[in-house]
Amino acid sequence: MRNSLEIAVKKAFKEIYDTDIQSVEFQATKKDFKGDITIVVFAFLRFVKGNPVEIGTKIGTYLLENVSEVADFNVVKGFLNIEIADSYFINNFNSIYKTHNFGIVSPNKNEKAVMVEYSSPNTNKPLHLGHIRNNLLGYSVAEIIKASGKQVYKTQIINDRGIHICKSMLAWKRFGKGETPESSGLKGDKLVGNYYVAFDKAYKEEISQLISEGKTEEDAKKGAPILLEAQQMLLKWEAGDKEVVDLWKTMNQWVYDGFDITYKELGVDFDKNYYESNTYLLGKDIVADGLEKEIFYKKEDGSVWIDLTDEGLDEKIVLRADGTAVYMTQDIGTAIERFKDFDLQELVYTVGNEQDYHFKVLFLILDKLGFEWAKNLYHLSYGMVDLPSGKMKSREGTVVDADDLMIEMTDTARTISQELGKLEGYSEDEKEHLYKTIGLGALKYYILKVDPKKRILFDPEESVDFAGNTGPFIQYTYARIQSILRKATFDYSKEITAINLDAKERELIKQIQLFPETIQNAAQNHSPAIIANYTYDLVKIYNSFYQTVPILGCENQDEKIIRIQLSNKVAEIIKAAFKLLGINVPERM
Repeated sequence: MRNSLEIAVKKAFKEIYDTDIQSVEFQATKKDFKGDITIVVFAFLRFVKGNPVEIGTKIGTYLLENVSEVADFNVVKGFLNIEIADSYFINNFNSIYKTHNFGIVSPNKNEKAVMVEYSSPNTNKPLHLGHIRNNLLGYSVAEIIKASGKQVYKTQIINDRGIHICKSMLAWKRFGKGETPESSGLKGDKLVGNYYVAFDKAYKEEISQLISEGKTEEDAKKGAPILLEAQQMLLKWEAGDKEVVDLWKTMNQWVYDGFDITYKELGVDFDKNYYESNTYLLGKDIVADGLEKEIFYKKEDGSVWIDLTDEGLDEKIVLRADGTAVYMTQDIGTAIERFKDFDLQELVYTVGNEQDYHFKVLFLILDKLGFEWAKNLYHLSYGMVDLPSGKMKSREGTVVDADDLMIEMTDTARTISQELGKLEGYSEDEKEHLYKTIGLGALKYYILKVDPKKRILFDPEESVDFAGNTGPFIQYTYARIQSILRKATFDYSKEITAINLDAKERELIKQIQLFPETIQNAAQNHSPAIIANYTYDLVKIYNSFYQTVPILGCENQDEKIIRIQLSNKVAEIIKAAFKLLGINVPERM
């Protein structure tokens, strides 16, 4: 419609004012005024002089006489509000109704792909609330980009080496007495996480003991025997010591098995895993090459740096004096490796906003090294998730465990659903499945409806509210539509062309039309919040339509058919939109 109107407006200016205009500015018509789309007349004043109301009236009259879809117009100051004919909306909806997977574009196999990295956990502890936001964001962004027509690879880099891993390993050796996930009945990631906490407890006790013996706090922290032993263990791992490596493999596998259960429950997956144990040496050759090209420089102690002060940043180390790599070195090498492994157009890193500076530096270094694709690297930065109880600390064991939170969400959904008392005729299995669908839907929607950059205060009970901007409210609308469709026992596939639309029907069609544009917008902005809030607006408009006009009780058969078709399409879009957010919808509720 915009294209048709833009062509007509340009013709109008040529015929009325003998003037060529380059573009037409459109906006949504304000609710206070009558109309479906608004043309900003003020924008034309740089091409023609005159009164905006007079110019708007002349253009409106021309459109009314020359564009069949224009039913009427009105001018308010410098705004030309256009009313579009019912026939346009009906024909447009008929086309949409027949379109399978409306708004979803099949991936173009001939184009370069997009890689989205998310999760990227450490193998010394279970996944927690922060990981949940990371996973939900990364997975959803990947699905949205895929729906926009791109090939997508989902990946994670697992931080499976380093001193923190050795801490869990050493604590298990000291205190574990051969305990395994099987013998303890614990998920492997939880078992290993317990030993990470046990290490911290023993470390603090040793520090206290050393301080009581007259050591300074700083010397006590550096000289605690358990820490020195963990550092020795790391050196042995790097040297390939069989006993250490075998224990490392065993305990990491416990964690991977635990992670797999959590990922399955959360509903996320990956196409490829990278492991830090394989990537931590990557990038050293690139640094050597960069030294030759004078992109990097060497200090007197032998460490290698890059000076980014001209770009408003600072100096950054890329290789230690002893020749060992830092995280930046590894990230340089891993990025290059990924572009070798896959024909990528873009690489998206889903990482918390505390790493904003790191990624600015990384992207700038890769650009200076001459990699053209460096301009296509994107940091999907997000704020932390807080609970009313306060900040989480892994080493102290005060994290909000991801598995526990998902169970709590199901329990909360169970309590609220039972209080509402609308579960007659459900078997126990059906009830439990429904509680899980509602609970996880509430959790995911609550997190994804917020702009990624904003910090979230997560309230489990508030998220499982059946009214307002929540997952259960939208799920309930979907289930309500399914009930309507089950009761529509006649054939409602007939194409309706000649009826007058109710204002609520027009509003609903206009919102439905926006779905493809919304997907593209969300993909471009890497923001599931755009999908979530579009869906909430769609549901609000549908519920207003449902409350205002009769559907199954409508006496006019053609009106009844199109209202059922509208309901059906809204349900399809809710299901498709929620799928992009990783959320399931119940057929009954």
